[in-house]
Amino acid sequence: MSRLHKTKSQAQDVLGLIAGEGRLPFLVTAGAKRAGFKVVCVGLADTAESDLAKEVDIFYRVALARPGTWIRKLKKHDVSRTIMVGRVPKGRLFTPRRILHYLPDWRAFRIYYWRLRGKTRLTDSLLSAVADELDSGGIVLEDSTVYCKEHLATSGVMTAMPLRSSIQNDIEFGWEIAKKLGELDIGQAVAVKEKEVIAVEAIEGTAAMIERAGCYCKSGGWILIKASKPQQDKRFDVPCVGPDTIRALAENGAKCLVVEADKTIIIDKPETIELANQLNISIVGHYS
Repeated sequence: MSRLHKTKSQAQDVLGLIAGEGRLPFLVTAGAKRAGFKVVCVGLADTAESDLAKEVDIFYRVALARPGTWIRKLKKHDVSRTIMVGRVPKGRLFTPRRILHYLPDWRAFRIYYWRLRGKTRLTDSLLSAVADELDSGGIVLEDSTVYCKEHLATSGVMTAMPLRSSIQNDIEFGWEIAKKLGELDIGQAVAVKEKEVIAVEAIEGTAAMIERAGCYCKSGGWILIKASKPQQDKRFDVPCVGPDTIRALAENGAKCLVVEADKTIIIDKPETIELANQLNISIVGHYS
């Protein structure tokens, strides 16, 4: 085997992982390793879980505002194909003052002041700019769901409890509102009861929105609808729910979680569904 051919073959067996916080990087790692990949991970600042280092083959802790370092660490191991998953608090990313706080490298400045020039600094624009900058360094972001498809939501009721007709009416009412929020790049979720909007998700995230909905609807019985954006880019920011979502819904009086079938990841899906059954929360997969 020639040296050139061997290098190319080895590169095809390596997958890069750019990891934020939460369980999703663990699920992607497990799926990629089952598929035969060596996983090289760059964990973002203090967001990536420390235990992730035990699951991947190679782990680096990198600064949030230094994408040049991400690229160098990944390229050191012949990585080109890469998946970016895991939460990064949005409040860290949206003003030049915060960018400066993280001691950015020249690529971070280029993302913020060149690739985003003349554009709104909404989540989609920012993540697309990051993807373009990584691509310019030879790091190609791929569909973030490809190695965890078994955790995607399926169509219909996934839990044991049948749906009441009133909940079905609220689903139909709230679905288009959730989709419109995504289209405007505001958020991905809305809380609804009796065809009234209780709360919508914005920069604070779903967990904080659930608490707010619980405060506004003391009587309970509301539903949470979480949908993908009409222009959803599967390379990043795919809707996710999990055990923490179910616990928060139960603590705040919700009765039903509606997610988009085939486009929402249910973290640790069997465990999440079992927990929902225990806490009397229905989980429904809905198609647009």
